[in-house]
Amino acid sequence: MQQVKGSVLKSRLAFVQEHAGPDGLGRVLAALSPEDQRQLKSLLTMQWYPFAVGQRLDDAIVREVGGGRRDFFERLGAASADKNLTTVHRSFVTEGDPHGFLEKAPQIYALYYDTGRRDYVRTGEREGVLTTSDAETFSAPDCLTVIGWYRRALELCGATAVRIVEEECRARGGAVCRYRVAWD
Repeated sequence: MQQVKGSVLKSRLAFVQEHAGPDGLGRVLAALSPEDQRQLKSLLTMQWYPFAVGQRLDDAIVREVGGGRRDFFERLGAASADKNLTTVHRSFVTEGDPHGFLEKAPQIYALYYDTGRRDYVRTGEREGVLTTSDAETFSAPDCLTVIGWYRRALELCGATAVRIVEEECRARGGAVCRYRVAWD
């Protein structure tokens, strides 16, 4: 069973609280089972948790406060990048070198997920492809947070007009999750 770090789940909860207030967070938590609520109320940043808990949390966020909007999870990913890449993981940010940052994708992925991998291939002066493979579980909302996270991370590296297109997604029947990344 794939697991995810508590920091990922904490970022989601903090984003909901910030953008939907305590009432919104309460609605999201109330939509979950008592066991999920218990785990989410006592999260430890560096502990592993079942990916399925995060998937159920994402589903509750969509139902209760997300309104099915794609940009909600992309904004959540960006907020997570701001929180983590300006503090505990700021050593990954390579100012002025987006490719240098993207080449660290395998190490960064391993910090947050315990199975699968994410690879990066440079395809041009200001573009490349990120591919997530062999993850036991996946979800469309998680892929959207990846897009938002990498867009913001590249901005922190100095990239402008960042564009990320998910060309293939396991949640939509693909063999992998593949993201084409480009910037000015």
